[in-house]
Amino acid sequence: MITQYTYGTPIETFAVVSDVPEGNQLPYFSQVSDSPLTFQTQLGTNDIVYGLGETMHGINKRGYRYISFNYDDPCHTDEMPSMYGSHNLIVVDGSTVFGAFFDTPSRVVFDVDSTGDGILSVCCEQPGLRLYLIEGTDAYDVVRQFLGIIGRSFLPPLWAFGYGQSRWGYKTEKEIGRVVYHHQKEEIPIDYLCMDIDYMDRYIDFTVNPKRFPDLARFTAEMREQGLHLVPIVDAGIKVEPGNRVYEEGVQNHYFCTNREGTNFQAAVWPGMTHFPDFFRASVRAWFGRQYKFYTDMGLDGFWNDMNEPAIFFTEYRKQNDKPDLARGDPEQPTRHIADFKDFFHCLEDGARVSNYQVHNLYGGLMTRASSEGLDQLLDKRYLLFSRSSYIGAHRYGGIWTGDNASTWKMLRQNVYHMPSLNMCGFLFSGADTGGFNGNTNRELLLRWLAVSAFTPLMRNHTSLGTRKQECYRFKTPADFRSLISLRYRLLPYLYSEYMKAALRQDMLIRPLAFDFPRTERVRLIEDQLLIGESLMIAPVLEKGAEGRTVFLPAPMTEVRWNGVDFLCEEAEAGERLISVPLNEVVFYIRKGTLLPVARCTPNNTAELDLTDVELLGTGTKYCQYRDDGYTKDCTLENCVNLKKESGTGSPMGE
Repeated sequence: MITQYTYGTPIETFAVVSDVPEGNQLPYFSQVSDSPLTFQTQLGTNDIVYGLGETMHGINKRGYRYISFNYDDPCHTDEMPSMYGSHNLIVVDGSTVFGAFFDTPSRVVFDVDSTGDGILSVCCEQPGLRLYLIEGTDAYDVVRQFLGIIGRSFLPPLWAFGYGQSRWGYKTEKEIGRVVYHHQKEEIPIDYLCMDIDYMDRYIDFTVNPKRFPDLARFTAEMREQGLHLVPIVDAGIKVEPGNRVYEEGVQNHYFCTNREGTNFQAAVWPGMTHFPDFFRASVRAWFGRQYKFYTDMGLDGFWNDMNEPAIFFTEYRKQNDKPDLARGDPEQPTRHIADFKDFFHCLEDGARVSNYQVHNLYGGLMTRASSEGLDQLLDKRYLLFSRSSYIGAHRYGGIWTGDNASTWKMLRQNVYHMPSLNMCGFLFSGADTGGFNGNTNRELLLRWLAVSAFTPLMRNHTSLGTRKQECYRFKTPADFRSLISLRYRLLPYLYSEYMKAALRQDMLIRPLAFDFPRTERVRLIEDQLLIGESLMIAPVLEKGAEGRTVFLPAPMTEVRWNGVDFLCEEAEAGERLISVPLNEVVFYIRKGTLLPVARCTPNNTAELDLTDVELLGTGTKYCQYRDDGYTKDCTLENCVNLKKESGTGSPMGE
């Protein structure tokens, strides 16, 4: 049961799309302050707190303080209270079970028992709030109810589930061509290559550098002939430059955010001084979405939006050499200029003028919405779209990646923690920069990271300018990397099917073990094993130098070892077991009574993948597989096909 409680005059966030009845008296929480609007509840000794999407620490958020305020900060440490997205859902699981979504676009502080007194406190800086209270039988039930009111997750094409290679520093089409050549030479499957800001003319959106990419339409077509897609980056700021068509249209039609004085706000990002489109207005979103025709006319059908918190280097009010203000009101954590967000303004649909600071967390998600709605008009097929900044509701329009992480074992583990937390908030199509963005990865770390990313919807190897080049073929024994990426492609009949079914049913894809085994006390404490879809459990190796790990099975399962060529299956009893996992292998588990469809051979890319030619692993007898052409927009559960496992074989038989 879900009930809505309204405080003040909330600003529309577009997060909830279903009608929810208004309640009278809020249960579980007590309101302890009107200004700022603050709520508290007492946690039980053993209560677990889930949710909050893209935040640091484990799946259980208890014991720390978090701040919803989208921010471009690449130093991902435990002390970091904010990241690129704000996802204000919490789920309390213990003696009582309930969820709460604090739907406000401004700064929110979640203190989840940080002092050890058992108090969960939520402080909303702005007075307008819609609070959705969800009561259910268990944590998973609460989450599924919540997913039911925020709308269906984004549906990418099949090729978006393939392996992607990216680097800030691919400066020319020849350089990208060499990356493709080496993947093909080493027989490492690949589906798409991302183009960072270097493809642009002076880092200006909706342009191409004519020297580096003299004919992008031709190059796109050449890649497509090889079954590959190019995915350009699009940033939030539009360069201030007379003669720039997009700039001049925006100025003429008053499409940009304004400053204190009422003229167009100026801030420096990659191309220099820019204006920010005011995505809070439908007319601006429609205009911005139409700009993607520049790309779709060249055959491009995949995009990633960046710098949309929005990220700001300096502004017309604060220059480069200014000292930073104290961000978020936290004296212990000075960052870049928080006051910048108070210096520019949006015009809402009702004519109200509000500072970005008041509605800050919506900006990136509304850019995603603008892009998606434009692409829906421009393309008659599904497309890839993912973003760095987000708010709940943006999951309907695109996926997200978890930003500028680092090449560390800690961030690999954080990748595992992020996936179920983001799923709880609707973001099914998500993933991290495999291998790490900042810093220099090594062979062991990249192999272990690939063994995790093989199971996440977004699987992209991405790194920064000035770091070690981390394409898989550059390391010793490329065959080891081929093994792990080949696993991804062999699993695609299952992973694609489970993703599509979860999205269409408005359910989670990646879950903590405790969601499916809530009565097993030990499982409640396990955070480094995850369930993927209805059949699969992963237990990745996350420690440097480890030759394996201890796995806890809450029920009998089939242990599957992938050795680069075959799936070796062995029945395993419930309980603890120690497994050896060489760097070029992956061990995972199939739940008892279920099946896992896998491709019979490894394709070079998804264009060569036959979703119908599968082998069924596991002890079940039936599996419902989602099948389509990978592009059609007509996605319904009617596209599911029931497969039967023939007695004593791994061969499927359609019903």
